[in-house]
Amino acid sequence: MCPFCCIGKRKFEKALARFPHKEDIEIEWKSFQLNPDLKTDGSKNINDYLAEAKGISIEKAKEMNDYVTGIANTVGLTYNFDKAVVANSFDAHRFSHLAKAKGLQDEAEEALFKAYFTDGKNTSDHETLAELGAAIGLDPEEIRKSLNSNEYAEEVKKDIYDAYQIGVRGVPFFVFDDKYAVSGAQESDTFLGALTQAYTEHVGKKPALNIVGEDGEYCTPETC
Repeated sequence: MCPFCCIGKRKFEKALARFPHKEDIEIEWKSFQLNPDLKTDGSKNINDYLAEAKGISIEKAKEMNDYVTGIANTVGLTYNFDKAVVANSFDAHRFSHLAKAKGLQDEAEEALFKAYFTDGKNTSDHETLAELGAAIGLDPEEIRKSLNSNEYAEEVKKDIYDAYQIGVRGVPFFVFDDKYAVSGAQESDTFLGALTQAYTEHVGKKPALNIVGEDGEYCTPETC
């Protein structure tokens, strides 16, 4: 549900495409909730929610979201904030963990991003998640059964706990080899530097590049 997470993903993917050892890189999605108490409300779109949360006018909220939409367009994404359904993300995170167990987590995240930002679907609705899963090769009945239980709830909670332990307070937040981090939807060169630093240290070679954090400085997960 974070618009900059999807933007950051595209910028990271651009960096990964340039990385000479991309076949050696394993990507794992982690769960995080900025507002765990958020109530799903199909009567509100994200402009309404932002206006209420920030105490601003609908016009100002739309102006802010239009700005983000423009950034998304530069990396090939289509955001329709006027259609986005305000929804609690916990079950979507559980769905992502189920997909991870089947080797389809990245596909699940792509489906969730498109459903939320482009198609205006309710991503907390179990039937919607079953349909998204079926489209990427998951068993919809297994999804329904999982979501109607507490399956993967502890995995989501553990991800959130682990994130707080290393100082994550906002997203996107990228951790490389449990040693280095990039906070925010940085430019592709920053991600390429992080990949190079982490990879060269992991395989025992002299690092070639430094990582640049959100403030333009070298950082670790504890200091970004």
